[in-house]
Amino acid sequence: MNALNDLMAFQKDTEALAQVAGRLGWDQETMMPAGAAPQRGDEMAAMEKVLHARRIDPKIAKWLDAIDVSALDIAGQAQVREIRRSYERTSKIPADLAAAIARVTSMSQGTWAKARAAEDVAAFLPALEEVVRLKREEGQALAQGGDVYDAMLDDYEPDMTAVRLAEIFDAMRPRLVDLRAKVLDAQAPRALTGLYPEKAQLEVSDKLARAFGYDFNNGRIDKAVHPFSSGSGQDVRITTRVSTDDPFNCFYSTIHEVGHACYEQGIDNAYLLSPLGRGVSMGVHESQSRIYENQLGRSRAFTGWLFDLMCDHFDEFDVSSEEDFYKTVNSVNKGYIRTEADEIQYNLHVMLRFDLERALMSGDLAVADLEAAWNDRFEADFGYAVDKPSNGVLQDVHWSVGLFGYFPTYALGNVYAGCLHEALRKDVTDLDAQLRDGNTSVATGWLRDKLQQHGALRSPHETIALASGMEPGPEPMLNYLEKKFSELYDV
Repeated sequence: MNALNDLMAFQKDTEALAQVAGRLGWDQETMMPAGAAPQRGDEMAAMEKVLHARRIDPKIAKWLDAIDVSALDIAGQAQVREIRRSYERTSKIPADLAAAIARVTSMSQGTWAKARAAEDVAAFLPALEEVVRLKREEGQALAQGGDVYDAMLDDYEPDMTAVRLAEIFDAMRPRLVDLRAKVLDAQAPRALTGLYPEKAQLEVSDKLARAFGYDFNNGRIDKAVHPFSSGSGQDVRITTRVSTDDPFNCFYSTIHEVGHACYEQGIDNAYLLSPLGRGVSMGVHESQSRIYENQLGRSRAFTGWLFDLMCDHFDEFDVSSEEDFYKTVNSVNKGYIRTEADEIQYNLHVMLRFDLERALMSGDLAVADLEAAWNDRFEADFGYAVDKPSNGVLQDVHWSVGLFGYFPTYALGNVYAGCLHEALRKDVTDLDAQLRDGNTSVATGWLRDKLQQHGALRSPHETIALASGMEPGPEPMLNYLEKKFSELYDV
């Protein structure tokens, strides 16, 4: 097995370098001085050149050919499968194109942030035009005559197709739209008012992260414009954001990113710095962040514990009862922002982006027409007009950094989370009693045992099917939403 040993040693160094590149991205979002953006673009491009060269090194093909896969255990076979998949995929992308994408997306991210702050779409469009051009070129190289969007989607959700996603979304849309109409016609819960100091919010955020099992010995929390999780193995960092008039933005961003981080921290250490030592797909990753945030964090039981925590930290907290607090946390209101959307409307935001980015990648939609297309689609889907670009086409960072094919995995994560939650409730019959005490350990331990520890050992579909004991589909999620919000709004 010398070939396998040599391959895995080589791969370990590649994985380590990829973590270093990821840390550059983390720094760019949290601590990097604004004037460093051009240099950081060159640094990212240089790192991408090194990584690309390693990922297509001819030695990999020789090692793969020399390995008798049938003689390996399931983990060994999975390691070889993932390395082969990466090698074959990366070999289709020219090195200069990979470097150009790294450089341009690093710069475009800063352009997007400035344009968003200035509410100036025109200032962002030239950068986005270049990103779309390069990503379309990459997609065509990967697809080799096949569907360009499917090729891009494979980066985030292996084996998934746009056609299959459209089928899932078409099955979800009517029930979501019907439930939303019923709920919005009902009396809305009382909105949270007042100001909530940043220091106290971050103290509560820290307690929430610890309550959900985030290991601060191997992680940290910082602030960012768009919250995210970064890293894997022994260094997994998260960010959150603070709005003094909306503490839930901070709290549930934290819980969401902790879900991502706990997935990475929960992977078996035997897979450290190997292809199996990370989440198997973004859809599966999102299943963890969404089940932490929603089915656990927004449950009636857990919000009872959070209510007490907020009473302890905010002198002017203006919600008088646990039940009112539960309703406020889960209120369904008109709004523009995907990351702030309630559980019912969130998926509708994702569907909008899925359709628009497919059109961008196919060439059916020009970048110059994107804002108008967004605004028209939003008004058709939600019934009111976008009021400003930061609430519309400029609200998300993803397209600026070339993450085409990423958005649909957010909704797919909700589908997966529905399956997992149904299975969790069957196995842990006293779950609510534990959550009421702020104890998530049995629930998060169940997820670690059933799913997180395995990393990328199996395909996304197999990972969810084995963990939940069912064929993944939207029915459990839709049933959960209809039951929860029909009871909450008495409709």
